[in-house]
Amino acid sequence: MKKKILCILLLIFAVKVGASTGRSIYNFDFDWLFSRYGLQADGTRLEEPVAAESILFDDRNWKQLDLPHDWAIEGPFRPDLEGFTGKLPWRGIGWYRKHFKVEKKDEGKRLYLDFDGAMAHAEVWLNGKKVGGHPYGYTSFRVDLTPAVVYGGENVVAVRLNTEDMGSRWYPGAGIYRHVRLVKTSQVHVDHWGVFVTTPQISDKEAKAVISVKLRNHLPDPVKGHYAVSVYELDAEDRVGAEVAKCKSLSLNLPADGTLEDSVTVTVSEPRRWSLEQTNRYLARVVVFDGKKQVDTYEVPFGFRTIRFTHDNGFLLNGKRVQIQGTCNHHDLGALGTAVNKVALERQLKILKSFGCNALRTSHNIPAPELLDLADKMGFLVMDEAFDCWKKGKQPGDYGSLFEEWHEKDLEALVCRDRNHPSVILWSTGNEVSEQYTPELGIARYLTDVVHRFDKTRPVTFGASYPSKSAMNGTELQVDVHGMNYAAGVYGGPHFYGEFLNKEGHEHLSGFSSESSSTMSSRGEYFPRKFHVSSYDLNEPGWGGLPDQEFAALDRYPAICGEFVWTGFDYLGETETDSRQENTKV
Repeated sequence: MKKKILCILLLIFAVKVGASTGRSIYNFDFDWLFSRYGLQADGTRLEEPVAAESILFDDRNWKQLDLPHDWAIEGPFRPDLEGFTGKLPWRGIGWYRKHFKVEKKDEGKRLYLDFDGAMAHAEVWLNGKKVGGHPYGYTSFRVDLTPAVVYGGENVVAVRLNTEDMGSRWYPGAGIYRHVRLVKTSQVHVDHWGVFVTTPQISDKEAKAVISVKLRNHLPDPVKGHYAVSVYELDAEDRVGAEVAKCKSLSLNLPADGTLEDSVTVTVSEPRRWSLEQTNRYLARVVVFDGKKQVDTYEVPFGFRTIRFTHDNGFLLNGKRVQIQGTCNHHDLGALGTAVNKVALERQLKILKSFGCNALRTSHNIPAPELLDLADKMGFLVMDEAFDCWKKGKQPGDYGSLFEEWHEKDLEALVCRDRNHPSVILWSTGNEVSEQYTPELGIARYLTDVVHRFDKTRPVTFGASYPSKSAMNGTELQVDVHGMNYAAGVYGGPHFYGEFLNKEGHEHLSGFSSESSSTMSSRGEYFPRKFHVSSYDLNEPGWGGLPDQEFAALDRYPAICGEFVWTGFDYLGETETDSRQENTKV
């Protein structure tokens, strides 16, 4: 009953907002129906029914649930399954259906579904008509429901996910494991992720904010209109405060069934900078008019701060050196699985912060939006990572099978979704990729250029698995900042950072440890018994390095920006294969 009341309140709030702004956003997590086909949890197989996407399909016996949902975390653990994906039965085919009504008065609006992530190979239908989907389970994506909507009656959305032939080096989960929203807009509106705020000039006296806007017109005729921008203070609870800047309305001529991009610069007096200690944020509000009619309002938080990676003095935040004391973090939540849980994420970040952690690497995939929201508010730096591989995969059916067709779309989604977060300081295009040994292919440079199409304000990096080779062969020159895994350990050595910094041609290049340590320990064992090792992190695997080795190397070479320890929290999987060593073979 509490869930039903909450859902009703959310709907009422959304309708009230929509009545005045032209845009309504509804929580779409509740009252889904689910059924699993293909491979089952017990190892048997259940064939898919015919036309499960149809509005007439009988789903009365399907399981009722709310999102986010990970269909595999309930198990059971099975000894015959792969250890590197947690011995959990995540492979299968999952169908989700939801019945909902669209009022007759909404006719003429655009209706979208925004998925924060669905694992994996998502296909989406509305009333039996295919409306979209996305194969990479970590990418947020939107589908346009408008062509298939029934106004004034019942609608059925159906989602098919398939993980049977997907490859992963860790437990990826399965299902619609992140949030979903229903968005209603006018035919003229700000496009998806269509506002980007940059802060090119910041001083104690004043700061410039450049607000770039992408507008979309779905009407068959051109539209003459205008838009206005205002900036407000924003507190830690997302409450909007005082207006601190605004601009006069700017006229626009939107082409028929097309888009238009524009930008405006506003000045904020005595700006409050975002930092690790003072996580000050602002809100940019864009209001769009068709003639004199207000048709859309779009809001996005941002922060004033400067970042710089230097060759001689490490990483600078607001002009001051900050040592990166980071951890690598997988997206699962241990026993809770991969279904995103903001309270559980916040708990992890509080624990990490209590240990002195100030940075997060999203290993090795696009994170949940909630993680970045928390990083903004709690004071963490973020290395926002896209892929675990490029063209050459590491497991059958992993991202290598999607790279050719999807890498540009996935990088665009990552950057455009996350580029307003002040916590994000690095875009990472990959981890321990095989192409690091063939710099002549230029893939690292090409991906760097792809990212810079959508954001030129942050540097691009990737995590190199064999720094003594790939940090010295020219690949390192194809990124803005070079990330090195275990450079103070087996893949470099105690003085490797010095070799890297002093190499001819590296005079401009900055570097950091994108992975460090990766030690083995038995929890609570300080005087180890048989079959145990010390909990003091005195033992390392073949690919790793001891924490003291990394600490000594960073003290010896303070120009290196810092480190991301492997890992912040234990995660499910990647235990049965020595895939890291396999991927470092040249």
